[in-house]
Amino acid sequence: MKNNEQKTEFLFDKINYKILLIGIGVIALGFILMAGGGSDDPNVFNEDIFNFRRIRLAPTTVLIGFGITVYAILKNPKKA
Repeated sequence: MKNNEQKTEFLFDKINYKILLIGIGVIALGFILMAGGGSDDPNVFNEDIFNFRRIRLAPTTVLIGFGITVYAILKNPKKA
């Protein structure tokens, strides 16, 4: 009886997973920046939902995070 050992090969290399985790962290940061700004009383309008952080910064951060994750998926570590 022969002992055939198969080497497990991952789809990505270690650097791809690191970049992917960084991208997921940036996406999470964008959603955290988007949170808040609501009002406890439904009859009172709160202008904080229209500030720079929630309208411009947070969506841009999320899009940058998606770009980083796409780069991590498409990066070929075997290419020099």
